[in-house]
Order: sequence, then structure tokens, then C-alpha cells
Amino acid sequence: MEAEKQTEKTAGNPNTEGTTVQTDAPGQEPGMKLFAGDKVLWIIIAALAVISVLVVYSSTAKMAYDAHTARSTAHFLRQQLLILFVCVPLIIIVHKINSRIYNHLALVAYAGSVLLTLAVYFIGATTNGAARWIPLGPFQFQPSEALKVATVLFLARQLAGRQSVIDKLRIIPSLNPLRWKRPDQRKIWREGTWPILAPVLLSCVVIFPAHTSSAVLVFFASWVMMLIGRVRIGELMKLLGLAFAAAMLAGLLNLGRSETAGGRVETWIDLWTKPQTEKPIDQLTDTERSMIAIHNGGILGEGAGQSAMRVEMIHPESDYAYAFFVEEYGIVLALLLLLLYLWIFFRAIEIFRRCGTAFPGLLVLGLALLITCQALLHIMVTVNLIPETGQTLPLISRGGSSTIFTAIALGMILSVSRQNDEQSHDMPKSESIYEK
Repeated sequence: MEAEKQTEKTAGNPNTEGTTVQTDAPGQEPGMKLFAGDKVLWIIIAALAVISVLVVYSSTAKMAYDAHTARSTAHFLRQQLLILFVCVPLIIIVHKINSRIYNHLALVAYAGSVLLTLAVYFIGATTNGAARWIPLGPFQFQPSEALKVATVLFLARQLAGRQSVIDKLRIIPSLNPLRWKRPDQRKIWREGTWPILAPVLLSCVVIFPAHTSSAVLVFFASWVMMLIGRVRIGELMKLLGLAFAAAMLAGLLNLGRSETAGGRVETWIDLWTKPQTEKPIDQLTDTERSMIAIHNGGILGEGAGQSAMRVEMIHPESDYAYAFFVEEYGIVLALLLLLLYLWIFFRAIEIFRRCGTAFPGLLVLGLALLITCQALLHIMVTVNLIPETGQTLPLISRGGSSTIFTAIALGMILSVSRQNDEQSHDMPKSESIYEK
């Protein structure tokens, strides 16, 4: 028998006014399918997982011949397969949880992620002058990856709860501290700065010392979320100006990893302005080696396992995974891989359009922005469009924390998509993203 779905509107309760609840015919329960939600997104996730196995296995083969290790050629393959086997049930579990639960957990997740990221600077492992990981036995946990997702989650909650007045709020207070005691400035701090802007700035400040590009990524995703969440354009333009000024000041004062970032920028400029044809191969930067790998790949690639530059690149399995993929599989398949990441964002736009309420919609767009923009940063580095960032290729590059939290983000997006199909979102009128 075909199930008949009915839509009921709750009445008599001001807390549930305008909420739409789906009731199903007997014998059918919503959300019982193992892989619910956007089918195209599930296919993209499966494709990226397969590509991850191919890239990690081939690119890490050279590490098995390192005299300082006793690893086999399959060691890193088994490690990556283990991570992916953890990610699959993780995505399934996360996408079965309704978005209102994530709304309730947003503050706890954000506060916990901030504290863990701060803890890294005191108890974390340091690599190349940056403290990013907390050792957990044989594994290393990178809390900044959790903080990126948690910031989007918390900001979506903060923006959603203020949709009825968001276009009247100011988030940038006066730059003169002497004016902050005035009633109008206190109102700005209380209603706009503390609840909306402060969490974003705190995340960026906490991440910045160890991973500058991740702080920029979080700021950009948050700025776009505020734009979509109907924060006043004038306030957002002021925020951009202040962010640019802060970045310049950090560089002048050599804060965080500004010295490293400055060196990368200088190297990037040199690659564009000075001839590099007679440089010995042992003096090439990883970006130059990645460009050679892309050149070697050509249209159709050298073939699986036939990369020559994997021996020369320091991190072909992580920071330069896209260049490695081009070398072995060619520019045609590499362009299709780029389209997969863009497709994630376009699917997120479609899911957003079907939400009709602010929190799940903003959550989906924010998470999709994080994933797609990280992939674009990674790809632009490999072709020398921007200086080196250290950003991995989501769900493909070798790594635990990044892959796991990308999986969690995708699970949340699928959760919202599933609820769209079931028409089971809580839809309070005060959170309508379309309200003017």
C-alpha cells in the first residue's frame, strides 16, 4: 500500500507556532532508509572515498622504502581504509540525527572545540614550528578541524535566532573604546557584537597562530553566512576593512605564523617574476614540483602507480594530492574531480532553498562553503595561483582529523536534506530566512 503523508500545524502553543510536522501512514516510519537524504551527495561521497584510496596508496609507496621505518607499501593504505571505514558509519549516524539536536548542542560543541584548540598550544605536538595536534596514542587529533565545523554550527544558531530583527542590528561597535559605555554602544555589544561577531573572531584568533589559512577560511565562510543571514551590508563591509587591517598589523608585528606566511608569499612572487628554468631539482619548491607533476600528467595521465614526482614531493599524499592525481590520471579526470567539489556546494544551495527556515539552511551553506573552499584553496596552490597554504584535499588527502570532521560536516548536510524529504523541520516563523 502506498503511504499517504499528511501535514499538521500545531496550534495553541506559541513555542511551536508555524511548525510543520509530518505524520506518516501506518507501517511506514520516516528516516528508516540507511542512506537517506540527497542521493547525488551520497554518490559524490562514494566517489571521493574511492579516489582517496587510489591517491593515498600510490602516493605513499615511497615511504615504505624509508630507511628509518619498517613499514610495508600497504601500511598507509590500511590506515586510510580504517579512517574511511570509521567515516562511513559516522556519516550514517550523523545524518539520522535531526538538525534541531545540533541546534541544542551548538554551544557545547563550540566551547569544547575552542578549549581543545587552546590546549594544543600547551600540550600539543609541534611540527614545523606549529602546534596543531594532541597526541592520542598512535593517533593525533587536530582540534582546529573540529572548531571549523563548530564555528559554522554555532554561528548558524546565533543568526537563526535573530532573523526577525537581524536587518536592524549592528555588529561593529565604535572603534573608540571611550564610547563603549554609551547606551547605543552597549546595545550594539549586547545584541550584535557579542552573540554574532565575537564567536567568529574568537575562532579565528585561536586558530591563527598555528594555521593561518584555516583562520582565513573560517572567517570567509562566516562572512558569507552573515551575508546570507541578512546582516546589514554596511556592517559586513566594515568587517572586511577591519579584517584586512588586522591581517596587515599581524604581519607587521610578526604575530602567529606571519613570518612563515610572509616567506611563502615571497616564494610565490619569485615563481611568477623570476626565471626558474636553470634551478637544480633539489632546490625546487613543492609547488614547482607539483606543477611539473601536472605537466607530466597531460590530458590522460601517466597511469595509476606511474607517478615520477611522488618521490620528489614532500607531501604528495596530503598537501599536493591534487597535483599527484593529475599526474597519474590526467587533466580530464582532474577537472571532473574539481566539479565534484563544486557540485557539493550546488547541492547545498538546492538543499538550502528547500529548508524554509534559517538554522538548517545556514548550517548547510556554511559547511558546504568550508568543504568547497578548502578544496579550491588546495587546488589553487598546486597550480601556483596562490601561495602555499597547507590545506588538504577534503576526504581525499591522507589524514585523520580532517577526513573525520569533513565526514561529520557531510553527515549534517545530509541530515538537513533528509528532513527536507520528510518535511520534518521545526519551522518557527521568527527564523524564516525569507522574512523581510
